[in-house]
Amino acid sequence: MTALRTIPHLINGARQDGGQRLADVFDPSTGRPVARVALADAATVSEAIAAAQRALPAWKATPPLKRARVMSRLKTLLEDNAARICELITLEHGKVLADSMGELQRGIENVEYASYAPELLKGEHSRNVGPGIDAWCEHQALGVTAGITPFNFPAMVPLWMWPMAVACGNTFVLKPSERDPSSALLIAELALEAGLPPGVLNVVNGDKEAVDALLADPRVKAVSFVGSTPVAEAIYATGTARGKRVQALGGAKNHAVVMPDADIPNAVTALMGAAFGSCGERCMAVPIVVAVGQATADAVVAGLVAEIARMKVGPGTASSCDMGPLVTRAHFEKVRGYVDHGVEEGATLVVDGRGLSVPGHGGGYFLGPCLFDHVKPGMKIHQEEIFGPVLGVMRVDSLQEAMDIINAHEYGNGTCIFTRDGEAARHFSDHIEVGMVGVNVPLPVPVAYHSFGGWKRSLFGDLHAYGPDAVRFYTRRKAITQRWPSAGVREGAVFSFPSSR
Repeated sequence: MTALRTIPHLINGARQDGGQRLADVFDPSTGRPVARVALADAATVSEAIAAAQRALPAWKATPPLKRARVMSRLKTLLEDNAARICELITLEHGKVLADSMGELQRGIENVEYASYAPELLKGEHSRNVGPGIDAWCEHQALGVTAGITPFNFPAMVPLWMWPMAVACGNTFVLKPSERDPSSALLIAELALEAGLPPGVLNVVNGDKEAVDALLADPRVKAVSFVGSTPVAEAIYATGTARGKRVQALGGAKNHAVVMPDADIPNAVTALMGAAFGSCGERCMAVPIVVAVGQATADAVVAGLVAEIARMKVGPGTASSCDMGPLVTRAHFEKVRGYVDHGVEEGATLVVDGRGLSVPGHGGGYFLGPCLFDHVKPGMKIHQEEIFGPVLGVMRVDSLQEAMDIINAHEYGNGTCIFTRDGEAARHFSDHIEVGMVGVNVPLPVPVAYHSFGGWKRSLFGDLHAYGPDAVRFYTRRKAITQRWPSAGVREGAVFSFPSSR
């Protein structure tokens, strides 16, 4: 038997071991391990932080234009190596190759945005705010920063974080998911090839021990996290209690409202991708459709049943497949358990994907698309984030009833409405208590020059991810007021509060 490769850490520009523990990395389409990943202990994490600390003074002093040129070269290298990166994503995560390519492209857009650093960091200046007094504001780097990223976007989410962090003059320690870490490591090595100095970006693979070490170390000034809500809440509380700036994006339960006047065939095809793309393992997936009116619901359900019948489920490397496997055996069992709960709670299981068999892939973690009708508020399949290929349809009589259901939910990440009525769309957008809203757009993920983030228990922290908020998160604003008195001119003591009058 061929020995499995070991996925190492990247510290101070070099691959290295660290920690006594190893974990298997699986191919979800076969259920067989394809690699082993080293799990960092606290000493390894400390070594990575020390490397970032040593690299900080020189990198912070590097002109923003030179930092931006590294990002520009990285963008080119990512495009040139896209096939290699996407093969690793699909191998370890399971998503189809086209979806891996879409993920990488959205990540590249954030690298491109980071290459605008000279414009983003130039600050503000005002001359003569008072007699002979000038004032300006600067964006100054925080220091060593860190990111903890999830399995579902192993390339994109790290690229939400560290390119902007380092473009702002910080150094960075990345802790990718131990389930699919290879693409993040390869991208970090491409950053070195692009000219990023050793120690500016470090990658430590690991589990809770590595996360705890990052949160405990006072040298780490800011932490970004994307993952489940319970973990996000804990990381936010722990990090902020220790004086760190923390941005923690949690879970979601996104609802799509379909109005009676909507283009139903278009809405159905859009919902198919939003619900079952990447096997539903997206925080912006749509697991709940709220259909306004019984006729609307009947048409939506019939359309979804017909579209699901045409879907092809299989290994992500097969170009003909629309959906791959779930990421791990444990997650497969968890999602299938939610389907069982939905049946027990009285929802109507219109399409049952639990018995799916993929020829030649008997050990894979394949669950076919599942469709529930007559889902009610309070059901577990409505209240909790499933993170799998399970779509539920709720039936209501009015737009307000639909909005009340959405606004009452603990999550407020994303939502959308399908309608031809501009007034209804405007009312929905204005009054829905959700952070990202789509109108006839099922996955309203902001482009790189806007910022991403939800409301309520979908986000812990004051700033959203990437885009303009990333500059605010990864820098401290400093206001400077300066005066050079004219030669020979001296003022007496002034005891009133200074003003421009």
